[in-house]
Amino acid sequence: MGIITQNANVLKARAEPEERADGMVEFESTLLQALIGKTTITKTEALSIPSVQGCIKFAADTVSMLPIKLYRDNNGKVEEIKNDRRVRLLNDDPGDTLDSVQFWRALITDYYLGKGGYAYIKRDFGGFESLHYVDEINISQIKNTDPIFKDYDIMVQGKPYKPYEFIKLLRNTKDGCRGTSIVEENALFLSVVYNSLIFEENLVKKGGNRKGFLKSENKLDDPAMTSLREAYARLYSNNSENVVVLNKGIEFQEASNSSVEMQLNENKDSNSTEVCKIFLFPLNVITGTATEKEYTNAFKLGVMPLLKVAECALNRDFLLESEKDEYYWAFDTKEMLKGSIKERYEAYGIAIERGFMKIDEARYMEDKEPFGIDWINVGLNSVLYNTKTGEVYTPNTDKVNDTTKLKGGEEDASGDQG
Repeated sequence: MGIITQNANVLKARAEPEERADGMVEFESTLLQALIGKTTITKTEALSIPSVQGCIKFAADTVSMLPIKLYRDNNGKVEEIKNDRRVRLLNDDPGDTLDSVQFWRALITDYYLGKGGYAYIKRDFGGFESLHYVDEINISQIKNTDPIFKDYDIMVQGKPYKPYEFIKLLRNTKDGCRGTSIVEENALFLSVVYNSLIFEENLVKKGGNRKGFLKSENKLDDPAMTSLREAYARLYSNNSENVVVLNKGIEFQEASNSSVEMQLNENKDSNSTEVCKIFLFPLNVITGTATEKEYTNAFKLGVMPLLKVAECALNRDFLLESEKDEYYWAFDTKEMLKGSIKERYEAYGIAIERGFMKIDEARYMEDKEPFGIDWINVGLNSVLYNTKTGEVYTPNTDKVNDTTKLKGGEEDASGDQG
């Protein structure tokens, strides 16, 4: 009894966060939850659910395909910075063992299924040398206890680092240092989906045979019991020798429902749809049967918020303090939102006709060489008003009128009449 009480005290001590003079250490409760039987699954088990893996793969593959660009806002004029080393680190080679595609896939997987996606920034003489992905299982945090002026250190295998030394993709965070995974938010539902797969696996292993028990009118001796056990072991082993002969007076009573009665196929489809709702993706996007509109909606609802998280993280930690007033990072989503060629060309035509866009600007968006035409289309029936000078120009008559003088003349005329 004393040993049980001692073990209970140890578990209680482990369950409670450890307080220190400089803050509070986050405790990973996975082991404790497993010991006390809490309904939860691990990241590996969550990835074994096809719909979860499909949604994460769609989001990660989409993000990894989009180029990340560095821009500068120079007095209202946006300039793209192409010769910066950081652009190559994010789009081609982070300088780690992972290439950029693997780098972003790993970060986004941890973003959804772990405490967040973390990448260490290696700096060199005030610049940026490389990026190194760190698995979230190797990350812990030491936080202060002030609920207003929050601060923390990132621990990697016991070594402390400052927050600005990492790019952090955090999902539904409240403290800015640790995100909330979909496994934590949907523990019961994902556990049901995962255990449904386990149940289906057991059915396959047992050849589809249902569980049950035997009823006997007479008492069986030990040799008879042993023979029955061996026969039923062969029956549930899913091999060719799975026939059991019951003697007179022995009946089999089923103790579980069949897969048809449990509607496993219907539940599987329903569970897949519910999993996709967590990621805000239509099920058709994961199965590859989505229409162009469904694909666009999935990108806008499910992927673009993720892009905003990544852009904010880059703007905060992957820019120098002196750059933050003018420079910013942005994903180029033009290719994903282009739509069909007919829709694009119709939109370009309207923009050029209304003077909203130049011809060469439209050609640039289609990755075509410019014509060298630096004019916008202004119809002869247009009347152009200069908001700064008050001048009105009519192309049809080639006349310029000054509205300020006209307004003054009218006032003088009205004053004479008075």
